[in-house]
Amino acid sequence: MGRNIEIKARTADPKRLHSLASAAADGPAVLIEQHDTFYNTSRGRLKLRRQNGRPAALIWYLRPDSRDPVPSDYSIAIVSDPGSVDRALAAARGRRGVVAKRRSLLLSGRTRIHLDEVEGLGHFLELEVVLEPGESLESGLIEAERLMARLEIEESDLLEEAYIDLLVAADSAGAARGS
Repeated sequence: MGRNIEIKARTADPKRLHSLASAAADGPAVLIEQHDTFYNTSRGRLKLRRQNGRPAALIWYLRPDSRDPVPSDYSIAIVSDPGSVDRALAAARGRRGVVAKRRSLLLSGRTRIHLDEVEGLGHFLELEVVLEPGESLESGLIEAERLMARLEIEESDLLEEAYIDLLVAADSAGAARGS
């Protein structure tokens, strides 16, 4: 199982953030189209990720809902038949929703910088500081906070919810207004 320190933030100026992230990165951005189908779970979050140019993956992760940089435990399984896996999980657990996004992926050392344009939500930043097995959380937290400062991420920009939670909340609010 992998572990990282993660933050998520909303951005009002995606062009400026892209410029700052490019300056902090080790190389150019890679553009990825991602389609994540989330399933109901009793613990953590479970998603089937389909993306251009890469194999599909089933990803389970456990991340506390917090605005602070927090540890996230995850497990990834490569999926050769995503359609069958989706049908089986939908039948067994039910689909929670779908997150579609365009992601610019940059690397800064061991940190993955994700600049996301999420359909129906807007522009966001995710940082994932990948921890080595047995490494202290503190070293990852220090690295995340250093990069947040370099990218001019303010505490007021930070989010505690996952994209799926924001979309479900938006759908619920829209349904309540429509009734």
